[in-house]
Amino acid sequence: MTPVYLDYHATTPVDPRVLEAMLPYFTERFGNPASKQHKFGWDAQAAVDRARGQVAALIGASAGEICFTSGATESNNLAIKGVVQALRERGDHVITVVTEHKSVLDSFKRLEREGCRVTRLGVDGQGVVRLEELRAAITDRTVLVSIMAANNEIGVVQPLAEIGAITRERGVLFHTDAAQAAGKVPIDVAAMGIDLLSLTGHKYYGPKGAGALYVRKQKPKLALVCQIDGGGHENGLRSGTLNVPGIVGLGQAAQICREEMPTEAPRLGAMRDRLLAGLRNRIDDVRVNGPEAAQRLPHNLHVSFSGVEGEGLLMALGDLAVSTGSACSSGSQAPSHVLEAIGAVGVHGGASIRFGLGRTTTGADIDFAIERVSTVVNSLRASRPLTH
Repeated sequence: MTPVYLDYHATTPVDPRVLEAMLPYFTERFGNPASKQHKFGWDAQAAVDRARGQVAALIGASAGEICFTSGATESNNLAIKGVVQALRERGDHVITVVTEHKSVLDSFKRLEREGCRVTRLGVDGQGVVRLEELRAAITDRTVLVSIMAANNEIGVVQPLAEIGAITRERGVLFHTDAAQAAGKVPIDVAAMGIDLLSLTGHKYYGPKGAGALYVRKQKPKLALVCQIDGGGHENGLRSGTLNVPGIVGLGQAAQICREEMPTEAPRLGAMRDRLLAGLRNRIDDVRVNGPEAAQRLPHNLHVSFSGVEGEGLLMALGDLAVSTGSACSSGSQAPSHVLEAIGAVGVHGGASIRFGLGRTTTGADIDFAIERVSTVVNSLRASRPLTH
């Protein structure tokens, strides 16, 4: 049988409606948007403009504030390095959180090697940043705070509006990596005080290799130094011929998510709760990592099972596609830095599974996951050698 896919945090399938919108731009509408002299270029530019508006609408921005990139990793690099380089004379201090995605953490490591001072805030046991610690960490030399909207492992949604209020009050820029949140939970960059926001298409049923960075344009205009030099595309922020089919898909996927989020989020949340209840009914000592449902992505469940080894558990699950955490570092045997930050590793940590539900997930998939995981966990526990 086809494996049951519950790893939607790693990537999502392209929605058929998105693929349908993309296909003409590979063949008959293949023009370059930079070709201003003929209809092929005009048609491509019109498609890019339409997608820019669709992406902007998803996060409450204006079309002119969207810069297209290859994905959230590039967007994070452009936002973080671009701001610090632009504001070098004003300050040399930046703030982030220990549970960020590697593309954020590694960007700050690079800045640190170049002479920046970096503050890495901890989180509470649910993975939430402590606002009083953020407020206390900001100095007169702070130029940027970067805190992700929702964690890619434990699904915790950070208090973006409260963070934005603090940064606005102190005159500091606020960047958020919204790769996991965009299209899943409502985001309004203006209401939340967000200055820069990263997103990527393949996390919300669009194509891989297409993403965007929101860059606030309200006065005063936000300063940002480009990281890819060339023809000055995307208002000078990101040079390179635009990936028109990918951008069309990014925009179409954003529009579908915006329209369907009010019904899809509750559906996924209900299935997530059904999955947890089923696991707890069949398995003793199931620990949930991260917050309660109200502050969690609706499609995320991250649980640990004591007395079970992680790699053995995943191998035994066979035709159930899940992961232990971030797809970007899943080849590493090191403990998850996110679980370490919330105190969920150690002698009693056990094996962890990240379940990511999605648009094609059915009740039958949930029942299969409950049956398969409970059977494997109970079997592995029963086979443990007795210790005294």
